[in-house]
Formats: sequence, structure tokens, C-alpha cells
Amino acid sequence: MIRMLPVLLSLALGSALRAEDFRPFADFRLSSYVKVTGDRVTPIPMKPVVFHVATDGVRVRITADGNDEARTTFEIYRSDGVGRQRSGEASLEVIPGIQATSKTGGVLRHLRLTRESLTITTFPGVSDHTIITHALAITPGTPVPPPKPVPPESAKP
Repeated sequence: MIRMLPVLLSLALGSALRAEDFRPFADFRLSSYVKVTGDRVTPIPMKPVVFHVATDGVRVRITADGNDEARTTFEIYRSDGVGRQRSGEASLEVIPGIQATSKTGGVLRHLRLTRESLTITTFPGVSDHTIITHALAITPGTPVPPPKPVPPESAKP
């Protein structure tokens, strides 16, 4: 009977126990943060931030390392894969991944998440620019390297 207690509790409480049951998915390190305005792309210098990603199968929650209070929750709308086009190739391949959205305070965010990377595209409500955050997967416990200097606009070809 004692062995059956967890099973009986899970059956009795059902979805109430699973409603906030976010499980860790992966950790990602910020690799680029850019602002797009018209046809101009401006890199925004940022410290290397680590994002912790968790999911309950319906939603995805992203928190920044060291700041569990600040988090964004996305609602999954596609889980049948995401398209990827490799540099120099014309074909588009579909890899396992999800797509999700978040709309809070007039700001729309789109998430593209795979085991390899995450990309958040942010569309501020009253603005002519878009912000793209791209991060690559890391193994837990990987040290965060110091930030790379961003070359000035005049040095770019």
C-alpha cells in the first residue's frame, strides 16, 4: 500500500500537480544580440549571459542566470520541427524543435528553439525596429568567457 501512495496521489491530483511542472530543457549562452531597423543591422554589445530553458510541454520558460525573478514564458504553437538552411546550401531542412510566442505589454516575442540554439525575435509595439537574440547550447557548468569587443561601424566592410 505504501508503494501505491505516489501513484494514487498522482491520479487523484492529476493535472494540478503537472500545471507548474517545468522541467529543465537546456542552457544556452548568448552569442549575438542585434537590432534591425529597415535594412540596417546594428550589433548591441552585451555581456555573455546564460539562459536557462525549461518546459512543461505546453509552455517554455526562459530565465537569465542569476535572475530567477525575471523570466519570459512562451506559449508553444508548433512542435513539429523548425526549418534550417545551412550556409551555401539552397535546400531547407527540418530539424526537431519548437516555435512559441509571448505577448506582454504590447511587445510580441517569437521563440525558435532546438537542442542546438535558441532565437528570440522581439517586435516592440510602437517601434520600427526588431531585436534578435541568438544563443547557443552549452553543457551545464561551462564557464562563461569574457565578452568579445564589438568592432565599430566604420570598420565593417
